[in-house]
Amino acid sequence: MAKSPKSSQARSGARSSRAKKPAAPKESLENLKAYYRNMLLIRRFEEKAGQLYGMGLIGGFCHLYIGQEAVVVGMQAAAEPQDTVITSYRDHGHMLACDMDPKGVMAELTGRRGGYSKGKGGSMHMFSREKNFFGGHGIVGGQVPLGTGLAFAHKYKGDGGVCMTYFGDGAVNQGQVYESFNMAAIWSLPVIYVIENNKYGMGTAIERTSVSTELHNRGAAHGIPGEPVDGMDVIAVKQAAEKALKHCRDGKGPYILEMKTYRYRGHSMSDPAKYRSKEEVQKVRRETDPIDMLASKMLDAKMVTEDELKAIDKEVKALANEAAEFAQQSPEPDESELWTDVLVEA
Repeated sequence: MAKSPKSSQARSGARSSRAKKPAAPKESLENLKAYYRNMLLIRRFEEKAGQLYGMGLIGGFCHLYIGQEAVVVGMQAAAEPQDTVITSYRDHGHMLACDMDPKGVMAELTGRRGGYSKGKGGSMHMFSREKNFFGGHGIVGGQVPLGTGLAFAHKYKGDGGVCMTYFGDGAVNQGQVYESFNMAAIWSLPVIYVIENNKYGMGTAIERTSVSTELHNRGAAHGIPGEPVDGMDVIAVKQAAEKALKHCRDGKGPYILEMKTYRYRGHSMSDPAKYRSKEEVQKVRRETDPIDMLASKMLDAKMVTEDELKAIDKEVKALANEAAEFAQQSPEPDESELWTDVLVEA
């Protein structure tokens, strides 16, 4: 995926709802269009995945990333080829941002042979060593010690890489998270703990589960610096990522970025999300949608036209449709696959 619309009426409404005119972005037009395309690809892909789930073509759990696109796109825009990524079960956006093929991702969601894990991992468990993407993990917080281990490998090998370890506000109170913080601090490991705070751990508001909701301070006892970031602004995310990555590459140890973001859909496709009002979701979409905000900035600065943005949308919709078609045409795994990839000889 290169480093980097709703209707024009929706974007106009988003622009008019903000008190101040967005400042002209300082990034190059090439980068801004890439960020826009990458976020929109994730959005359209996830919308298509939701459709396939409703048709019964995706089984099990399916957690969509709609609303949070700016987080992973901004982080990956600052990353280098040797860096690694590991995340939780809300992982399709991370895969696409790591330049994994949408066809292979969708085929895995539908349990088909053409998927990244040969159809055996599904939505929550797919990997790509080629793209330095290490999952996709269904155990809440289980990826945090693994990401810490990947950071240890970076330091041991001296390859200059940093592991970006993503987890949510629902996982932040897990004991293994703080064990990982402690080890990462002791050994000055190059790891960025990216807390995607979308305000709800499954169906419970963060205020009901955490005495302190300033999650970027959770590493203070271990001497780990952290900062809050507007996770709905891809440019702000990229800038924070650059700072954190430099901190890690300079040998100063781990860093915490709390991405203040929001998911528009339920926790998973089976969640009706009755714990929050429709008005709350609509307000966030109207005022801070990451894709519409970037579109507004580019349009207001006269860097692009509505027709150019529509052309990008047409392109990514075609990619999402092609991925869905490929997934449905790909055969299911052979029964013999039950016995493959079970053990590895070290």
